[in-house]
Amino acid sequence: MGKLAFVFPGQGSQAAGMGKALADAFPEARAVFDAVDAALGEKLSTLCFEGPEESLKLTANTQPAILTVSAAAAAVLAARGVEPDLVAGHSLGEYSALVCAGALSAADAARSVRARGSFMQEAVPAGKGAMSAVLGLDPARVREICEETARATGQVCSPANYNEPSQTVIAGDAGAVEAAGVKLKEAGAKRVVPLPVSAPFHCALMAPVGPRLEAVLRGVAIAAPRVPVVTNVEATPNADAARIVPLLVEQVTSPVRWIECVQELVRQGATRMIEVGPGRVLSGLVKRIDKSVEVLNVEDPASLEKTLAAVKGA
Repeated sequence: MGKLAFVFPGQGSQAAGMGKALADAFPEARAVFDAVDAALGEKLSTLCFEGPEESLKLTANTQPAILTVSAAAAAVLAARGVEPDLVAGHSLGEYSALVCAGALSAADAARSVRARGSFMQEAVPAGKGAMSAVLGLDPARVREICEETARATGQVCSPANYNEPSQTVIAGDAGAVEAAGVKLKEAGAKRVVPLPVSAPFHCALMAPVGPRLEAVLRGVAIAAPRVPVVTNVEATPNADAARIVPLLVEQVTSPVRWIECVQELVRQGATRMIEVGPGRVLSGLVKRIDKSVEVLNVEDPASLEKTLAAVKGA
């Protein structure tokens, strides 16, 4: 019997209305929203359930909102006896994974990612940084071209997310990212798509975030995860409480090694993965990384029912 992994989405999976059906149907989901509302001193639940979309898109709101919906969905699964053998999350999703693994409370995690989102927003002036998705080019080639561009321009340009074999997101100074885009197309990229983001995440420009985030995380109670967490920075499982804060701080300036994270989950024995939280972005990425994995998701009562039928029927 293969192992079950939970994977948790990051920024970009948000949508107004997310989590409402879960909170309405299940008291354990509602309890997570109530705990986060109390911790933040505001009705984040209302923003998740009703929007407006524009407010939900602000990084300082997006991050705690996605985390809360993900933690609520995980709580509903746990109440039905479905718990993972391993967990991983994409960028901010790593915090959701840590909540699921019992290393952080949902309230502390929401406070931490609210700060993280604000610090990221403030680290780079608007318009100075950029991110682009590079489609249809080998990740190693993308990295080479980013390095060449960084040397030529004296600016920051590097891979930010290794999402799947034919999709790498790059980040850095706006001019360098644009220049790299031209070279990447010349090198055979099918498309280079500028992303509508508020800051260039997961690159050296995020360095000012590190010390500020570390100060916040050091004030939070952290326990050893009940199950291993495959981290973005190392793409290997971590179960050591003492390493959680350093890895989360390093994550801010390091690329998300999602391809390797999924490969590691498989190497550890995962044959089925459940995307826990809003959207199905990771479900698509996982299938493109390893077709042999059975991928399910839980974001509302309908997807929960389908997933429970598959898991309990196995």
